[in-house]
This record gives sequence, C-alpha cells and structure tokens, in this order.
Amino acid sequence: MTGTAANRAGAETPAMTEQTDSHAIRMPAYVDHAHLVVRDLSMVSSWYQSVMGLTPIEKTASGEVLGVAGRPLLTLTTQGNTEVAPRNAPGLFHTAFLVPDRLALGRWLAHVADNNVPLQGASDHLVSEAIYIGDPEGNGIEVYRDRPRAEWDYADNGMVKMATLRLDLQALYDEAPKGGWDGMADGTAIGHVHLQVSDIPEADAFFRDVLGLDLMATYPGASFFASGKYHHHIAANIWNSRGAAKRQANMTGLADYTVHFNDTAKLQSAIARLDALEIPVTRNGETVSLIDPWGIGLKLSA
Repeated sequence: MTGTAANRAGAETPAMTEQTDSHAIRMPAYVDHAHLVVRDLSMVSSWYQSVMGLTPIEKTASGEVLGVAGRPLLTLTTQGNTEVAPRNAPGLFHTAFLVPDRLALGRWLAHVADNNVPLQGASDHLVSEAIYIGDPEGNGIEVYRDRPRAEWDYADNGMVKMATLRLDLQALYDEAPKGGWDGMADGTAIGHVHLQVSDIPEADAFFRDVLGLDLMATYPGASFFASGKYHHHIAANIWNSRGAAKRQANMTGLADYTVHFNDTAKLQSAIARLDALEIPVTRNGETVSLIDPWGIGLKLSA
C-alpha cells in the first residue's frame, strides 16, 4: 500500500505521529520572516502591496515591514552602497508565501491575471500547488497552497514524494471568485524559503547536521529540509550558483531570514552545534544571528 493509500485508510504515518496540526508554522521549527535589500524601496514596497497584497506594519529608518493581518512577513530595506547581486550569487531563489487553501490561491491568481502580472511558472508538486513570479528587482516569489497531508506520500526512508508537474491554471482561475480582491487571505505565512548555495553536501551538513532539520527530499542539484515532516521549510540548490563565492553584504536580494523554533530544546541544540563548530554568532535576548557558509544572514529565535 502506498503512503497515500495508507493515509486514506487511517493508518498512522510519520506526519501524523510527528504533528496533528500540519500547518508549516506549527512545526517544531519554521521560517518566520525574510529580509530583502532593494534599490528602489518605494517602488518595490508599492509592488508588494498592490500585487502581493501585503500591508505596511512598521516603518524603520532604512525600510519597511510588510505582512498580512498584522503578522510581519517581509522586511524591505535599502542602503547607499547597494550593488545588484549577480545571477549566480548565493542568496534567494524564491520566498514562498503559503496561502490557506486552493480558493485563496485562485483568488490571487485571478488578481494578478486581471492586472497583467507576468507569471514565471506554475507547478503541481504533489504536496502543493504553486505559482511563480518575480518582483521588480528580480527576487523570486512562490505563492502556493498545501494539499492535506492525507494526500502526501512518504517513502520508507521518511522522505516525502514531490514532483514538478503541470498545474492547470485555467481550472484554478475558473474556480475562483472574480473581483473584490483586497489582499492576501488571513493566515497567509511564509511557508518556506528556497536558497541558492554553492555546494549541496555543504548545505546538507549545515541545515541537517547543524540546524537539526530533516532532509525531506532531493532533486538533482537540490536538497529540501524541514521540521515536523513538512515537505520543506528550507530548500537549497546550485542550479545557478554551483561553486560561487560567498555573497557580499551590500548585494541586493536576501539579506537574512529567520527560523523560529516552537521547540526551545531544538534551538538550544542547534546553538550548541554552532558553538562546537566555532561558527560566530551574535546573541540578542532569545535570538541568535549568524552568517551562513554562503554569506546569507540567518536568525534563529524562540
């Protein structure tokens, strides 16, 4: 019996034993926030508000915090010496915004279609349905909805089965109510971040062996990591960035992102492994900040 068939028959699965609440942000650890450095703050912020339906939450000296229903999701900042990151630089492949359900995904699709926003792709990943676009400065974005975990298929080794199949955009559009879109649905969160790195074995060692995430899937040139048997909270690929030098601090794109630990013990274990490897960290209350092996900022919080 396949994992999917077993799930439908009511058999216990790794997902069910790990967490009864299957949402990405209910796992022992999850991605809480992303921070982008941009060149044109006003223009990019306006775009995220009008196209992505995010709302301003806070203004800072150098930027803005945007989110959904008061939940901060994205910080945008700018600086005087910012340089455009080359395409092969380590950093962001895409930020993935997880919407509550297929209806919310369809409503957003109808919104961007009606406003002639170009799509970069759309895929059925078995565990999810995803649509891809880029912001005005080239930062990748995924908007997706998860299928119920009862429909996910786990292999005997605990990994989840994913694929990249054609998504029927016309059917998704046809099912959605038209007009009256007033922003992302309440409950929208960052489901995962997908990174460009320079080496996959190094990524496996960092995200699995240091941060303590599970390796949930592998593709040629990519690994997918998660907590709580989610399909992935962090992905890393070398498709554009194999062997690339570290990211520079003044580059546009992903300055840092935050992994929040619902399980404090897992955070303390990760910090202990960072200390054992003598990876420099900065502590600010319950938040630990560091630079990962590819020059990307990372914050760990509880």
